[in-house]
Amino acid sequence: MMLKQDDTPSNSGISCDSGHRRKLNINEENLKNGLAQLVLCIIKLLHELLERQAIRRIEGGALSAAEIEKLGLTLMQQGEELNRLRQAFNLEEEDLNLDLGPLGRLF
Repeated sequence: MMLKQDDTPSNSGISCDSGHRRKLNINEENLKNGLAQLVLCIIKLLHELLERQAIRRIEGGALSAAEIEKLGLTLMQQGEELNRLRQAFNLEEEDLNLDLGPLGRLF
């Protein structure tokens, strides 16, 4: 579950009782989507790294034409599966671009 600046206790899942203790109200659907968002973000990061490594290998002349074709198809299928999973969890592309605070956005 990610909190945004405009989240209030009623919609963020966190509420305060009269003793000012924070109580976490866990919504199973929010928890599932939050976990899916995190996992898909990590998978997208790995996919981006694999694409960059593939480009370096291609530009370095380390791959044959057949290997380049196979690598391109594999990366394209990976990207399609990532999009399919993202849509299955009702996540937008921007949802996988985490805000790293002072470091900026992930992608």
